[in-house]
Amino acid sequence: MWFTNLFMQPSVAHSIVLLSLVIATGLALSRIKIGGVSLGVTWVLFVGIFASHFGLVLDATTSHFVKEFGLILFIYSIGMEVGPGFFSSFRQGGLSLNLLATLLILLGSGIAYAIHLITGESLTAMIGVLYGAVTNTPGLGAAQQTYSDMMGGESNAIFAQGYAVAYPLGVVGIILSIVLLRSIFRIKLEDEQHLHTQNAQKHEEEVEAATIEVSNDAVDGKTIRELLKVSGRKVVVTRVKHHESDSIEMANANTILTLGDRIYMVAHPDDINAIAMLLGHRIEGQGAQQWSDQSHGELVSTRIVVTNTGLQGKRLRDLSIRQSLNVTISRIKRAGIDLVAQPDLYLQLGDRITVVGSASDVKKVEQLVGNAVQRLDTPQLFATFIGIALGVLLGMVPIMLPGMPVPVKLGLAGGPLIVSILLSRFGPQMHLVTYTTASVKLLLREMGICLFMAAVGLGAGQGFIETVMNGGLWWVLYGFLITTIPCLLTGIIARIFLHHSYFTIAGLISGATTDPPALAYSNSICGNDQASVAYATVYPLSMFLRVIMAQVLVLMAL
Repeated sequence: MWFTNLFMQPSVAHSIVLLSLVIATGLALSRIKIGGVSLGVTWVLFVGIFASHFGLVLDATTSHFVKEFGLILFIYSIGMEVGPGFFSSFRQGGLSLNLLATLLILLGSGIAYAIHLITGESLTAMIGVLYGAVTNTPGLGAAQQTYSDMMGGESNAIFAQGYAVAYPLGVVGIILSIVLLRSIFRIKLEDEQHLHTQNAQKHEEEVEAATIEVSNDAVDGKTIRELLKVSGRKVVVTRVKHHESDSIEMANANTILTLGDRIYMVAHPDDINAIAMLLGHRIEGQGAQQWSDQSHGELVSTRIVVTNTGLQGKRLRDLSIRQSLNVTISRIKRAGIDLVAQPDLYLQLGDRITVVGSASDVKKVEQLVGNAVQRLDTPQLFATFIGIALGVLLGMVPIMLPGMPVPVKLGLAGGPLIVSILLSRFGPQMHLVTYTTASVKLLLREMGICLFMAAVGLGAGQGFIETVMNGGLWWVLYGFLITTIPCLLTGIIARIFLHHSYFTIAGLISGATTDPPALAYSNSICGNDQASVAYATVYPLSMFLRVIMAQVLVLMAL
């Protein structure tokens, strides 16, 4: 019958139907939660294993393509998401967190290798167990792809089998480690906010506005340009109210300040404090609120969205807005963060710029930058596919490492990851439109991981039950040790020697294991963004190291 042939005979229709049903069933089961924790998209892997155990499989060529293309989409979308903050994560405390994450990764890999030496378990199996224990799918993909390259296209289902066996307790083990650290140090959650405040970064990325009154005799009669040059601070002064007048006017570099004048400025908190000490003192309360209105006589303050692709990668100074129009750009909101509008700041599509000036001039700025929000809904796929092509090319470049018998490649996981990070960070400076809506990035990520998981599962089911029953149960124990020991040791070091808050440690562990369920648990207990900040800080480097370590271990196994 045609219906039987559809499911049992290899064809394009067979592959599409089988993949769709496996993914749909897995996503339906992903809604199941045990103790508030869900295995999420990993259910797609389990459904694929179940289906292939009963003979529902893809042909080798289709399976290989779907698996690799899904992995590329998934890993590239991750790079797009974390790329803009990748390099800044190393500043102001991020370096210590990334070193701790590196330690956790090396400990886990070392324990997996030690178990291989002690028990005689094959290293290929332990690689699968390792990446299941730390719930890291890209690492699994990198291991499989490296093995396939080295063996001339041959695959090994034991990677996916070890991953699937170790994954469930891996999720539990990561969260259990976070819980155990709280018990070990007898942590009271309400006390952690104070500790975090003490260890907070001294220089926040976000800026704020302030009102300063000129009361220093030494600056009387000086221009704003002269004062900012002396201070060396990054400050944007938008408006000034002279003491002899109640009117508020635009400020520029040539505006002369006199005693009693009040200025409205935007800067980082430390810069505001320095300027306040130089000029006089900061005005608080009702005196500072007079600037909060959206208009002052003929002046208006509004936010305009950059949607003109021709401005991508241009610096603010290149627009010559201040010279041609009587307006001031005070700040730029990007990815939820307010930035000081410095002349050397590169514009990106989707930036929201705050403009102060007359209504007519502000309208002209709006025409220049676009302000057509609906344009942002259109996916910018050109940069995405160019990036994927460059990433694959980079992944194929052989890299010689001392002591390695063969060159190491970044592969179809590492190459696209690096390129996507670099393009999302530096693409705008090369006038490359890399802006993509959050929904598009989420779609690429989820589509990629679902295709990858389904293809891996459909290729691993045959012989899976036999593998588990013939010694595979030990893999569960091995995976639990690989998960908990590095997490606990790293957490103890972070707490005792580096005095990180419990919330930061929870985010660090979640990020170093690249485990979203653990992050969700961490956020639920801390009730603020401390865990998320730590997660985002270590996630990019952790993902990269996981991918590279997978390839190193595979080369050691061959």
